[in-house]
Amino acid sequence: MMSAPLISKLPRVGTTIFTRMSGLAQAHNALNLSQGFPDFSPPEGLAQALGEHAMRGHNQYAPMAGLPRLREAIAGQLALHRNVAVDADTEITVVPGATESIFCAITAVVTPGDEVIVLDPVYDSYEPAVELAGGRTVHVPLRAGSFDIDWVKVEKAITKRTKLFMLNSPHNPCGSAVSAKDLDILGELAQKHGFLVCSDEVYEHLVYDGRKHCSVLQHPVLRSRSFAHFSFGKTLSVTGWKTGYCVAPPELTRELRKVHQYVAFVAVTPVQHALADFLETQPDYPSSLAGDYQRRRDLFITALSGSRFSWTPAAGSYFQLLDYSDISDEADTELSERWTRELGVASIPVSVFYETPPEQRVLRFCFAKSDEVLLEAAERLCAI
Repeated sequence: MMSAPLISKLPRVGTTIFTRMSGLAQAHNALNLSQGFPDFSPPEGLAQALGEHAMRGHNQYAPMAGLPRLREAIAGQLALHRNVAVDADTEITVVPGATESIFCAITAVVTPGDEVIVLDPVYDSYEPAVELAGGRTVHVPLRAGSFDIDWVKVEKAITKRTKLFMLNSPHNPCGSAVSAKDLDILGELAQKHGFLVCSDEVYEHLVYDGRKHCSVLQHPVLRSRSFAHFSFGKTLSVTGWKTGYCVAPPELTRELRKVHQYVAFVAVTPVQHALADFLETQPDYPSSLAGDYQRRRDLFITALSGSRFSWTPAAGSYFQLLDYSDISDEADTELSERWTRELGVASIPVSVFYETPPEQRVLRFCFAKSDEVLLEAAERLCAI
């Protein structure tokens, strides 16, 4: 009996660039500055709390929306760090990673024929989710060099079919960050054209040089029409715990939870208990992150001062872009692989995040690494 032919719903999607480059780094014993994860320990006591809660029997399903005490702690964090009042019951959903909640948000509101505006270079999980929902992504490039938003181009891209705008700040892979003025413009456009916003803010606490993170939750217009996504993995250096949360007004939260309950149902119970413990006892911890990560960024780029790279210091996230135009004409996809093999330093080619890559030669390096790794990587890069 012949089976029906398999028709892929995502024919253009393969293994992610992060998996490929991390695998290549491991195969060649290279310093892995490609995939975005810290190589240092999480805050003291956090991992211990996870073990304690597992041993105490907190191993069965949590409530679908998340442990009430964790949602209350998240509400406290938003009040403390963003001066925003959020209802823990109706506006916060704990999820197994921000990628899951972004998928659920897109699935909840995008219908066949809808258009979703994304900003290139765009994080790679957005477009597949839109396509699976039957929507179409409309790509608007960020300005070359500065990687800020060209709002004239954005407005030209808006049509009657525009349902959702994907915002990512601090930005991955670019390290740029939106301003309060950007949110004002986005709010005006959203109100004028009636679209919703999906805001990826997982690097919210990693902004540098005196900048302040600007969240859609702090903007009156955007607050009422946005999903905002956050990550404990990024904030607490536990990316493998895959736990985050989504904040949205009640009507959007209800729709997100309808999808979430059938995608993952719940986030991991002992992890939620450990996170609640930590936030209740150390609520100010996120305030310490920017200074530490800025020091790592500065250590890395200062060590590169004798190299032939050029760069603008990252405004946020834990990624630094390096322009290699004065070194090679090689495509970034080829060069990143060759340098992983030959130099033992793995990076991410930025061109893969574009629908139509521009004429630029840029690689992304993660500086969420130990001082020793950053200095060794810089030494190898300076030797080119």
